[in-house]
Amino acid sequence: MAEPAVVAPALGQEGATRRTAPRGFWQDTIHRLRRHRTGMVGATLVALLVLTALFGPYLAPYDPNQMDFSVRFSPPTLRHPLGADDFGRDILSRIMVGARVSLQVGMIAVGIAATVGTLLGLVAGYAGRVVDEVIMRAMDILFAFPAILLAIAILAALGKGILNAMVAIGVVYIPIFARIARGTVLAVRNEEFVEAARAIGARDARILFRHILPNALAPLIVETSLSLSFAILAEAALSFFGLGTQPPDPSWGRMLSEGRAYFQQSPWMGIFPGLAIMLSVMGFNFLGDGLRDVLDPRLKNL
Repeated sequence: MAEPAVVAPALGQEGATRRTAPRGFWQDTIHRLRRHRTGMVGATLVALLVLTALFGPYLAPYDPNQMDFSVRFSPPTLRHPLGADDFGRDILSRIMVGARVSLQVGMIAVGIAATVGTLLGLVAGYAGRVVDEVIMRAMDILFAFPAILLAIAILAALGKGILNAMVAIGVVYIPIFARIARGTVLAVRNEEFVEAARAIGARDARILFRHILPNALAPLIVETSLSLSFAILAEAALSFFGLGTQPPDPSWGRMLSEGRAYFQQSPWMGIFPGLAIMLSVMGFNFLGDGLRDVLDPRLKNL
């Protein structure tokens, strides 16, 4: 008598759906980023910066502008974990409050650059000819200047201050986003889905923002992360030269400038603000590197 055939147990409908259901864009990005070590280190540092910027003013042990001349140049102690500066102000409190300034300037400046640059790049790549030449030659002129020198020149015209620093840094990084957006438009403007949209009578604005712009999201997201690190560094540099955040408001760059005069006597005045700048810039760079690897379509199957 023949033995009965062994039938493998079938997966339930729910299990099959759970195994085969594709992840969305953001879910897939987060899933792949979790497996990227460098990206996760950067994401952790960025998360700490964001939390410090949000809650630092409420969790700071002292008023960042409170002076106590009895503890001038105090080294790190239990009372002042990161020491005190030349006016007796708590360095930890000033760093925690200064995190909000650095992140705010970086986000607004990069927001300006990303918005204006992306729009200019989309228009230049889609319109072509004279419009493309005019816009991109203007971007080349901006590219011809070193970033920090161009920002200083803009501040010289607008006047020093935190708001003008945001505008100056934003203008400096507009050409980067413009080139990325334009490159994407040139790559896909003759694709079949764009031609199909034109054939059914879609307006140019709808074609740009509904069909072309989504193809530029991945490189724009990566560039946004990397530009945030440079924007924080640029704000620190401008404040270091006295052109950004004005006293008595705390700023990492300003604190670094103030600590420079007392580096031999009280090195902690410059070391700890410098570490804050370094960790923030490193966090956004690591996150940008991770996002670049995660969003690269050539690495999707690795």
